[in-house]
Amino acid sequence: MNWQQLISNIRLGQESRHPDRHDDRSEFKRDYDRLIFSAPFRRLQNKTQVFPLPGSIFVHNRLTHSLEVASVGMSLGNDTARMIMEKRPELKGTLFEEIGTIVSTACLAHDMGNPPFGHSGEKAMQTFFTEGKGAFLKDELKPEVWADITHFEGNANAFRLLAHRFKGRREGGFVMTYATLASIVKYPYSSLAASKKGKFGFFDEEKEIYEKIATTLGLKRLSADGEPLRYCRHPLVYLVEAADDICYEIMDMEDAHKLKILSYEEVSSLLLSFFDESVQNAIRKRIVDEGITDKNEHITYMRACAVGKLENLCAKVFVEHEEEILNGTFEGCLIDHIPEKERKAYEYCTKVSQKKIYQSKPVLDVELSGYKIMETLMEKMVEAVMHPDRYYSKQLISRVSSQYDIDSPDLGTRIIAVIDYISGMTDIYALDVYQKINGISLPIV
Repeated sequence: MNWQQLISNIRLGQESRHPDRHDDRSEFKRDYDRLIFSAPFRRLQNKTQVFPLPGSIFVHNRLTHSLEVASVGMSLGNDTARMIMEKRPELKGTLFEEIGTIVSTACLAHDMGNPPFGHSGEKAMQTFFTEGKGAFLKDELKPEVWADITHFEGNANAFRLLAHRFKGRREGGFVMTYATLASIVKYPYSSLAASKKGKFGFFDEEKEIYEKIATTLGLKRLSADGEPLRYCRHPLVYLVEAADDICYEIMDMEDAHKLKILSYEEVSSLLLSFFDESVQNAIRKRIVDEGITDKNEHITYMRACAVGKLENLCAKVFVEHEEEILNGTFEGCLIDHIPEKERKAYEYCTKVSQKKIYQSKPVLDVELSGYKIMETLMEKMVEAVMHPDRYYSKQLISRVSSQYDIDSPDLGTRIIAVIDYISGMTDIYALDVYQKINGISLPIV
């Protein structure tokens, strides 16, 4: 794979058109702006990140998380571009200089396909078909569709949202550039070739779209003809993944401290563990010298130092392993290859998060409630599209936006339309629909 081919500003659905410029924005900056001003991106403000949506204490939701990931992604992309161009001056003055914007845009989009209630909602959608009342559909659907819905994956759904032409939309979905779209796909293979963890990168309906993008960009194909489609990652996916990993792990520590799940001593020790003792002392001294007295602000300062350290290390790893990444032989994620001291500190943060944060009562309560809400919505809506002529089914189906092909004569298309509809809900909207269809609440006029 080569950078000149990988960084393409061709737009999906507008391949034969020349850019119609009305300002000085690059095509990749246009991608960024389209996402920022889109309705699916705004809806992230009412989707759970880890903790319950805020009451008196504000914690991260999917929107604030995505904005922070995009900020780190911009730094990763810019630092990586600068270091690589020092080795490869021929890349100066080319589209390669814009990889910071591409990575940042992909970071904005990386969670747009996530359903309500985070991982719990994703699991509820999968298990409705594998363990629940939707299991009988296995014999009614094509193997490709069955694999898609039983492995439902937020990352693949993000690509679908941006690339698929839903009913009534113009060709190309958001009409994004090829480079941006490829940078979003963390697992570039079909659901029939899903990893051991059930991860995949595109639904069957978008397979040809991804194949066209991958071929144009020169992504290395791993599957033979007749096998489920598999490709190497686009190199920029590693930077998007690193930005997400850094923010997800470190920012959860800050939220856990605000919610008193972890003590000040625990969080400060975890955040400072990325540094040698002399640097730890220097950070503590700067906090005192700058007159920061609030302990939440102490944690914020330490968090910024930890994020900066990890970002710098990941950029260096990418540059050091550039040849392997371009050859498709790089294994693991960038954080797996940072120096041992910092890697062990990160792994310990992960261990503490699993034990004390993700198993804490507030998080478990959201997961339990969210799972039940999503399970019920799936059950009611799938039953409605299975029996569309029934009175109650007609009432439910009439709630669904006309952009979804929920009245298609093909059952598989109707099932996917249900998934599109429910996965696009916010937590609050999903709860509202759940209460109404169960007769728990009535509209207040």
